[in-house]
Amino acid sequence: MSTGFFSHPLCREHNPGPAHPERPERLAAIDDALQKSPLRERIIFRTAQKATDEDLRRVHHEGFLEEVQLLCQSSTYFPSMEAEVNAATLEAAYLAAGAGIAAVQAVMKGDLTNAFCAVRPPGHHATAHQSMGFCLFNNVAIAAAYLLEQAGLSRVLIADWDLHHGNGTQDIFYDSNRVFYFSTHQWGIYPGSGSADETGSGEGRGFTLNRPLMMGDGDNEIVAAFEEELRPAMERFRPEFVLVSAGFDAHALDPLGSLSVTDQGFRHIARSMREIAEEHAQGRLVVFLEGGYNLDVLGRCICDLLDLLSSS
Repeated sequence: MSTGFFSHPLCREHNPGPAHPERPERLAAIDDALQKSPLRERIIFRTAQKATDEDLRRVHHEGFLEEVQLLCQSSTYFPSMEAEVNAATLEAAYLAAGAGIAAVQAVMKGDLTNAFCAVRPPGHHATAHQSMGFCLFNNVAIAAAYLLEQAGLSRVLIADWDLHHGNGTQDIFYDSNRVFYFSTHQWGIYPGSGSADETGSGEGRGFTLNRPLMMGDGDNEIVAAFEEELRPAMERFRPEFVLVSAGFDAHALDPLGSLSVTDQGFRHIARSMREIAEEHAQGRLVVFLEGGYNLDVLGRCICDLLDLLSSS
């Protein structure tokens, strides 16, 4: 097994404002945990490169990109993103998207078995035409579009275990039968989407699977969703590549949510994703950091994830 770790120091330079939960210290906490772990000897560290506008245009509308560039240059508060933005935000966002492309390229070439992208701003709320919920560009969607349009693949799974529903990712691929989007999330909170009856439209009908969780749900419920709902669906879909939007804000100790997932629960569903990738996609798996705002939990859970990905 060879596991890549993609990041860039400039991803810490995006500062969304005082006391904002999506703060630069999130990446510092991951780095600190890795420095204290023998895992650092098993991980291949790679520096992210910026995505190109062509990469972004596979997902995002041209007018939206121009709007984002102007807003970031003016250093202002971006209401739909719920964060302050500046020139550092824009560069960090291009690097976050570029990390995903570099990771899937390395896995497709066989240079790596799998990879983790420790990047920010996160991405899964960003739609084709709007930044939302701490997210500027949709990093996982950009990677999926690259795999479909440049790498010659036909079927990509995106699994999202963040506390919040990845409305942007769902919206981008809602009418596609080439991307299967699966999400577990706390029901009734931001952004208000992700009901079980949202299953896709047109050719994409049946290729979106939402499993809303109720307040207080924890390991049993989230593990059941992956084992009893996602696994059978993947027997039919047979993905050629697996992407994960990994938020750790569903943890029992996270300040933003009301779910009760533990470290062990996250490790179980991460194992499920690795097994799905091995069974259907030649092991090809790339994981993207989304939410997770308890710094101790984030560091521990990322180390657990990397341990699982890099174990033979």
